Amino acid sequence: MTDLTQLTATRLSTLIEARDISPVEVMTACLDRIEAANPALNAIVSLRPREELLAEARAAESAPRRGWLHGIPIAVKDLAQVAGLRTTWGSPLFADFVAEQDDLVPARMRAAGAIFVGKTNTPEWGLGSHSFNPVFGVTGNPYDPALSAGGSSGGAAAALAARMQWVCDGSDMMGSLRNPAAFCNVYGFRPSWGLVPGEALGDGFMATMATSGPMARNVEDLARLLQTIAGPNPDMPFDRPNQPFADMLDRPVKGLRIGWLGDWGGAYPCEPGIQQICRAALDQMQDLGAEIVDLPAPFPADRLWDAWVTIRSVLNAGAKRRLYDDPTRRAQLSPEAIWEIETGRQVTTDRLYAASEQRSAWYRRLAGLFGQVDLIALPSAQVWPFDKTLRRPVTAGGRALDTYHRWMEVVVPVSLAGLPCLSVPVGFGAAGLPMGMQLAGPVGADALVLAMGQAWDRATGWPQNMPPAI
Repeated sequence: MTDLTQLTATRLSTLIEARDISPVEVMTACLDRIEAANPALNAIVSLRPREELLAEARAAESAPRRGWLHGIPIAVKDLAQVAGLRTTWGSPLFADFVAEQDDLVPARMRAAGAIFVGKTNTPEWGLGSHSFNPVFGVTGNPYDPALSAGGSSGGAAAALAARMQWVCDGSDMMGSLRNPAAFCNVYGFRPSWGLVPGEALGDGFMATMATSGPMARNVEDLARLLQTIAGPNPDMPFDRPNQPFADMLDRPVKGLRIGWLGDWGGAYPCEPGIQQICRAALDQMQDLGAEIVDLPAPFPADRLWDAWVTIRSVLNAGAKRRLYDDPTRRAQLSPEAIWEIETGRQVTTDRLYAASEQRSAWYRRLAGLFGQVDLIALPSAQVWPFDKTLRRPVTAGGRALDTYHRWMEVVVPVSLAGLPCLSVPVGFGAAGLPMGMQLAGPVGADALVLAMGQAWDRATGWPQNMPPAI
């Protein structure tokens, strides 16, 4: 009998549509896998009762088909509201909060037929690339449950790798789709900023660095989920039109020029083996017909970091100001949230404007860079999956780190400019742990990035190398 958890979401959807399998069979397979794998990983939280989910699956059997996700179970990242489910943001302040309505991304997945089984774990407020919080605890890595699954979409990445999910949503401000994908041997795609709009709450003009995006074990499923969640929101500015991304994957990659940025001239130190495994992947891409170009550091890393910390902390300070201003609630904020808020509150208008100028200068520099190459490549992380009992890494490549998130500095050039970026699995290091590499293109070139990812996926199939316990 076919193990339904091993199928692609696209294949599963086809079988459900043809009535070769039923949503009840799919839900049963999903819940059985969660029951077997989740206790060791803690990837899925706020799981709904089995009988309730099976009843919803039975209803889907006779209901009109709503979309390609019809009858497919999905757990939503616990930074997004789903009607009737706990939404905690990983914070004890909202440990018992039950959402009354869906946020935009879950609403679009529900409209396509998804059945929501629960949530995926995340760090408190999504701050940091290690998924732990005081509400649900820490998420382990399917390739070694004693290690981190990354974050902030760590629960989603672990659930995918452990075959508890077929596709997942995630979000990314500072590598939160890319780092966990690398740590868990799956794909994570950060779309061009604006392609997947945010919630129409608070500021909609300044906050242009965070975005939702899809995660999957293959690029076709990833592209289909992207089509589902992308598209304009009339309540938000700066939108981008949706495209049939899943129908645009087979474009030739021969002659595509990929610029390798390595460790950015020494600015982004990596643990041993990471640069080498990424370079080996580029050699394989060259075998597929791509041309690899070694590039010098195109912009001062310290100026990127200063712009990043300044703008990010100001945005966090503004968004969480009411929590901080209440002493009772402030006492329940994480050290990371406190750091962001207090750092942001010290920023002067002159410094904020200077940071925006540097960000703009980097965007202009990218215009010239993408005149030389089609894509740029960087490691997805500077460290291998680490002990999950640690709050964060304190060194990277032998260099001491001065903030809670400095170990993820390698993702900043992409996030700061809002580039489309796919973290592709590139294999396993000497300790048998996964790693990934960022492939990024100019804003709006999402289809091109995904096409390179599709060629890579077909040639390598890295996510088919399942965790040892499965």
